[in-house]
Amino acid sequence: MNRKRVVLGGEPLDWRQVVAVARDHAELSLTRQAWEKITAARKAVEDIAATSTPCYGINTGLGALCHVALDRKQLSRLSFHTLMSHSCGVGESLRVEQVRAIMCCAIVNYSHGFSGLDPDAVKRLIDLLNAGVTPIVPSRGSVGYLTHMAHIGLALLGQGEVDDRGTRMPARDALYRRGWSPWTPGVKDGLSLVNGTPAMTGLACLDLAYTTRLAAWADVMAAMSFEVLGGQVEAFSPEALHLKQSKGVRTVGDNLNRLIAGSPHLARSQGQHLQDALSLRAIPQVHGACRDQLDHAIRVVNGELNAATDNPLVLTSQDGRRARVVSQANPHGEAIAMACDGLAIAICEWSALSERRVYRLVTPEAGRLPAFLTPESGVKSGMMIAQYAASSLVADNKRLAQPAITDNFRTSGLQEDHLSFGESAALKLDLALENALSVLAIEYVAVAQAYDLVKATGFAALTSQVWKQLRKTVAFYREDHPLSQDIQAAFARLNAPEALDDLLFAVPGLSP
Repeated sequence: MNRKRVVLGGEPLDWRQVVAVARDHAELSLTRQAWEKITAARKAVEDIAATSTPCYGINTGLGALCHVALDRKQLSRLSFHTLMSHSCGVGESLRVEQVRAIMCCAIVNYSHGFSGLDPDAVKRLIDLLNAGVTPIVPSRGSVGYLTHMAHIGLALLGQGEVDDRGTRMPARDALYRRGWSPWTPGVKDGLSLVNGTPAMTGLACLDLAYTTRLAAWADVMAAMSFEVLGGQVEAFSPEALHLKQSKGVRTVGDNLNRLIAGSPHLARSQGQHLQDALSLRAIPQVHGACRDQLDHAIRVVNGELNAATDNPLVLTSQDGRRARVVSQANPHGEAIAMACDGLAIAICEWSALSERRVYRLVTPEAGRLPAFLTPESGVKSGMMIAQYAASSLVADNKRLAQPAITDNFRTSGLQEDHLSFGESAALKLDLALENALSVLAIEYVAVAQAYDLVKATGFAALTSQVWKQLRKTVAFYREDHPLSQDIQAAFARLNAPEALDDLLFAVPGLSP
């Protein structure tokens, strides 16, 4: 099987390419033009460092120490000490795929040719990625940038630890076993490695991947619950939904209508009541608004991938003969942080609506199904406490939906006095996504149980397919084993890359 390849330096980059490198281990390379840009920026940095003109981060201290002038002999030490002092993360390590996404986005940033990082360092980062050597990076302790990338930079120096294709070891050992020597940083290298928005952008790319999966399964689970609860399909009338000026609403409405098409159970249910509760009737409007937020986050992340986010930036003339260093704030992660915070609200809403559907499935007054989805209620509790678990997860997501970006602190003296907390926003979004998919897994188990209880009436072809897929590994629940086992199996099914393939062929709108 041929390994996927991602080449930087040609067409504009898309978040999916970062995910291909991070999660699918696609091989990363740069075009000749990208290497030329990196080399030109490096030459400009070296030329500037040879002068007495003060330029931030090249021949001065960092942050509040920007007014401290350094001589040429101190500049390599500055880079070394920058990596050492900025490597102060705490807590659990990031997952391998998260670190790989950050590394990929850092290389993307350097490939634009405005950073001035040593080309050898860029090559070494690419070599680490392609060899499956991943630095161990603590997850916590960043206010928006610096810390995570500093820990990645350590590996180039042979410092810290790495995951070498599943084996944890000292970074120096992983380098030596491949015949690589530790790298010695030079002028501006430490600052270029820790600066910019690669960490939050890389984390956000993975969040987008999991959100697109969640968006698809949310529509599928909603269609199944709507069907088994006998919803009134007039609420999904395209004529009505197209009067709502939202691409997401129209897409979800179309997805639902395709999924429930030809359902005998729904056909028998029409006209039995006038109007459904909002948790059923408003699925297109709620899921659609969440999809619109996802579309916005995708635009923001793609924009950041194709931006230069270093400080200072090295700007060269077209003929390459003149260069200047511009101190600015492109590493500020306001846009990414705000996009992740907005998406966390959407994740909360997807999970909240799922929990409301679970409640209606297990409550006989709401759905006319056996109490708590068991034919022996009383001696058995059925899915009663599964709905409790869903409620707890949604409560967690409500807390995680609180914005990170509105927090603030003063750091580095009077220099860093407004912070984005973009990495915090992306990491809490990751937690919210796991919670939300767990809620959908609970709905999957519950709705499959409901299908079994009323299966004589018959269901739509596509929803029946999803029901039967679960039944290959999870049987009708008879309380002869812990219910958590079934929920975990459903979660694994929702997370399986191939699980959506057949559905996407029939309902392409499931994929944003």
